[in-house]
Amino acid sequence: MIQWTYENAKRCDILADVVVATDSHEIAAVISQIGGKVAMTDPHIPTGSERVAAVAEQYPEMDVIINLQGDEPFIKPSMLQALVKPYLDGETPEMTTLAHPLDMEHKYREAGTVKVITDLHHNALYFSRAPIPYFRTPQSDVPVFNHIGLYAFRRDFLQLYRTLPQTPLEKTEALEQLRVLEHGYKIRVCFTPENTLEINTPEEYEAAQHFIYSEN
Repeated sequence: MIQWTYENAKRCDILADVVVATDSHEIAAVISQIGGKVAMTDPHIPTGSERVAAVAEQYPEMDVIINLQGDEPFIKPSMLQALVKPYLDGETPEMTTLAHPLDMEHKYREAGTVKVITDLHHNALYFSRAPIPYFRTPQSDVPVFNHIGLYAFRRDFLQLYRTLPQTPLEKTEALEQLRVLEHGYKIRVCFTPENTLEINTPEEYEAAQHFIYSEN
């Protein structure tokens, strides 16, 4: 799975470099065997973004850093491009993330699906595993999005993020991005029409295997 994620990231030609940050010697061996870059990190680092921040210190020339989680083997280069588009357009958001339209019929009440709602300027208001928002009337057309666990950080904000204490909602929902909102910072939500299959559960792993076999 990590090899697929790495190779798909390498296909995105706007990325200057791709480095796998891990505390696992097994993962490091897989990436090293295919000629990839690996940075070993402290196993006590609590979140993926903090792990990325630790490695980013070794690359001071990078202005924007992406946190692509290893459970995204089907990520597409176009999705990474959408994630960093604000920066390419000359904007300087503290950080960005990605979302696509939510399958309301099947995913709205699913705790494994992280929902995100935004303000009118596409800044995140909240992320939750719970069904949000509550629809008082079924005719409401408030957009609800399925969050994709990709993040891009302005370099200085990534280093600030790792100094921020963990927060109550972050711990309650087990969503590291809530730390940003709870400390009063903004997350720009970028949108893609494309979906991807994240692998967080045994059922999703089976679905991924089925997808791979069907493609082959």
